[in-house]
Amino acid sequence: MGSFFQTTVVKNTLVSFFLLLTLLFFFLISSTPHPITPRQRSLLPNSGSELCTSILPSFTSPTLLNYSLLHRCIGSRALTISILFFFLTLHFTFLIQTATHHFSPTVSTLSTHLRLSPSMGAVTLLALGNGAPDVFASIAAVRSGQPRTGIGAILSAGTFVSALVVGFVAVYAAPFVVDPGPFIRDVFFYLLAVLGLFSVYLSAEIYLWQALGFVGFYFFFIGVVFWMDLGLGLGSGGVGGNAGSGGESQAEIDVTMDNLTIPTESTTVLEIRGTMSSIDEKKSRQGFCSSFRRVSRAWEDPISTFLKLTIPSTSSSKWSRFYSSVNIILCPLIIVYSFRSFISLDHQIVFLIPEAHFSLWSIILFPSLFLGLAYYIHGNAPSKKEMMMLPVVLISFVMSVFWISTMAGELLNCLEAIGTIFNLPPALLGLTVLAWGNSAGDLFADVAVAKAGQPGMAMSGCFAGPMFNMLVGLGTALVIETSRVHPEAYVLRFHISIVVAFVFLLSSLMGSLLVVTWFRFRVTRSWGFCLVGLYLIFTATSLAIARFSG
Repeated sequence: MGSFFQTTVVKNTLVSFFLLLTLLFFFLISSTPHPITPRQRSLLPNSGSELCTSILPSFTSPTLLNYSLLHRCIGSRALTISILFFFLTLHFTFLIQTATHHFSPTVSTLSTHLRLSPSMGAVTLLALGNGAPDVFASIAAVRSGQPRTGIGAILSAGTFVSALVVGFVAVYAAPFVVDPGPFIRDVFFYLLAVLGLFSVYLSAEIYLWQALGFVGFYFFFIGVVFWMDLGLGLGSGGVGGNAGSGGESQAEIDVTMDNLTIPTESTTVLEIRGTMSSIDEKKSRQGFCSSFRRVSRAWEDPISTFLKLTIPSTSSSKWSRFYSSVNIILCPLIIVYSFRSFISLDHQIVFLIPEAHFSLWSIILFPSLFLGLAYYIHGNAPSKKEMMMLPVVLISFVMSVFWISTMAGELLNCLEAIGTIFNLPPALLGLTVLAWGNSAGDLFADVAVAKAGQPGMAMSGCFAGPMFNMLVGLGTALVIETSRVHPEAYVLRFHISIVVAFVFLLSSLMGSLLVVTWFRFRVTRSWGFCLVGLYLIFTATSLAIARFSG
C-alpha cells in the first residue's frame, strides 16, 4: 500500500510540474513581446489625427488598446484620466473575475484529477490559481521594459500579505496556534528567497544562472513539501494522513457540534425580542446593501457574461447550450490569436483552391462556426462526468490563462499611461495600485476564513503564495530577459523605493518568525496590530519617497 501511494504521488507530482511548465510556456508566446524600439513616453505625439485609429486593436497589435495615444486624441486631460481610471478598474475586475470564478476552480479540478494532496496542491496549482494576477502582472512588467514596476509589485504584494493580511487575521482570530512544521518551513524558505533577491538587486545586475536559480529554488521548496508530505502520508496510512492539512478532523467537527445551541421551550420572551431587534437592524441596512449589489452587478455581469462566452465551464450545474456552442466557435480563434507574435490572424493562406487566398482567421472561424451551430442544434446536456473530463478542464485552463495574461499586460500599459500623465515613477505604481488591486482578494478571503474559525488555514496561505509569485513569476521574467543578453548580465537599476520594500518585507517575515516562535507558535492579537502598523508605515514611507525623490 505504501509503495502504491508513493508511486501515485510521484506520478501526479510530475504531471503537475508539466502543467506548470506548459502554463509558463503559453504565457511566453502569448504575452506582449519585448519592444524593439524604445517605448514612447510622450502622450502628445506630433502626428496628425490618423494616429487615433491606432488606439484600436489589430491582428498584429501586442496590446488591445494603445493607452498612450488617448490624451492626444481626446485633448482633455481630465477626461483622459477619467477614461484611464475606468479602464484600470475594468482590468482589475476582469482579472479578479477570471481568477476567482474560472481559473481557481479549474486548477482545483485539475488538482482533483491529479489526486494531489492538499499541501502539494497548495504549493503548485492552487498557489498559481491564487497568485495568478500577481504572477502575470510582474512578468508583463519586466517583459515590457519596466522591471522596477514588476519587482515593486511583487515586493509590495508580499508585504501586503505577510504584514497586513496576517495582521488582520491575527486581530480577528487571535489567539490561535499554528502548526510549527509548515509555519517554520514556509516562512524560512520565503525569508531565504527574499534575502537572495535582495543581494542580487544590490549588486545591480543579474545573470542567467541566478535567474534560473530563483525558479529552481521554488522547485526545491516543492521537493521539501513533497518529502514532508510523503513522510506524513506513509506514516499515517496513505492519503488519509493528510486530512489534517486539508480539512477538519473528527475531533474538530465534534467540538464544533458541541458548540452549537438548539432553541428549546425555555427560550424567554426577552431573547425573542432581542432577536427581533437584530432583525430590524439588519433591515435598516438592507436598503444600502441592495443598492450596492445592484451597482456591483451592473458592473460585473457584462464581464461575467463575456468570460462565459470564451471560457468553457467545468460545472454541470452551470452548463448552457448557448454558452457551450459559442465556446466551440470562439476558443479556437482566441487560441490561435495568442500566437500572434509568430503568425497574424490576417495571414493569407492558399487553401484548397489554387491562387485563392484565405485569411487564417476565416479558415479557423468557419469550421468552428459550423461545429458550434451543429452542437447548438443537436447537442445534449453532458453528464457531470463528461463536464469534468480532462480535455474540457484543460481548455478552460488555457482560456483562463489567456485572459489573465492579456489583462495583466493591459493593466501595466494603462498604469504606465497614468504614471506618465501624473509624472509618477513606475515603481510607485507597482508598490501601491498594482499590489493593492492584485492582493485585495487575499485580504478578504483570508479574513473570511479566519472569521469562519480556521485561522491556521488562513495563515498557511500567507507565505507560500507570495513566494511562488516572486520565485516563479518574477523569476521566469528575469530568466527571459537575462537569456536575451546572455552571457552578459541584465542590468537592474537602483531605486531607493525598492530597497525600502525589501527592508519592510524582511522585517515582517523575521518578526513573525521570531515572535510566533517565542510565544510557542501562538499568534497574539498584539502582534497583529504591530503588523498592521508596520504596513501603514511602509505605505507612508513609499509615498514620501515617491514625493521627494521621484
